[in-house]
Amino acid sequence: MRKFNEALLKWLIGISVFLTVGFLFTIVGFIVVKGIGTISLGFLTEEYSSMDGGGILPMIVTTLYTVVLSIVIATPLGILSAIYLQEYAKKGRMVSMIRFAIEALAGIPSIIYGLFGGIFFVATLHMGYSIVAGSLTLAIIILPVIIRTTEEALKTVPMAYKEASLALGATRFQTLYKVILPSAMPGILSGVILSIGRVIGESAPVLLTAGTVAGMPGGVFDSARTLTVHAYLLTKERGDISGAAAVGIVLLVIVLILNILTKIVAKKFSKVEG
Repeated sequence: MRKFNEALLKWLIGISVFLTVGFLFTIVGFIVVKGIGTISLGFLTEEYSSMDGGGILPMIVTTLYTVVLSIVIATPLGILSAIYLQEYAKKGRMVSMIRFAIEALAGIPSIIYGLFGGIFFVATLHMGYSIVAGSLTLAIIILPVIIRTTEEALKTVPMAYKEASLALGATRFQTLYKVILPSAMPGILSGVILSIGRVIGESAPVLLTAGTVAGMPGGVFDSARTLTVHAYLLTKERGDISGAAAVGIVLLVIVLILNILTKIVAKKFSKVEG
């Protein structure tokens, strides 16, 4: 009976892995087949034209602006908040309420964040439809992810590391930034990777805060459209499935490159720790 249960479990795990990988290759394969014929040097380097379509260079630049700004804003806030909750805050009802609020924020639909960003950043603060308004909204969206992943990464640092550092005469702050943070950095960067994917994949909050201008942005206070918004508009307004699929391929490549770069940095931190 035990052997049968083990064989059944292995079979179920194998089927699950096969289905997961199969869905991945099906989705990616469909996008590649539909969009690969549209991709060219001009498609990647020229500006968009409402007449003949043109290229997506302004959308690529806008997407990179948005990713960098939102990550730069959210990462320090998220890491510092997680450090406080994990290392300094006294366990009690207040900390439990804060953690509950963070988990609740992580579960709110992104369209709600978009409505908030449109009302607060665009209208109340008079930022208008701009990249910075979209980036601030996206920073709020990814903040719970960074906080939770950073907390979990800090929990994985062995207590012996902290005790040894304090025993050698290091202060609590020195132990934090010389021992705890370097050891937890691979896990923290994993949270940043997840956040990058979330930022790139969002469309509704960006549509309501950054706008839909297809031109090259002159700065972060200009209205512009990201790749996801552009893919949505191509499908909705022009019915251009191949163009939207080509945009999807570019998005996949950008996410892949950013993930590889982040993992390289994480490996370097792991080697330093070792």
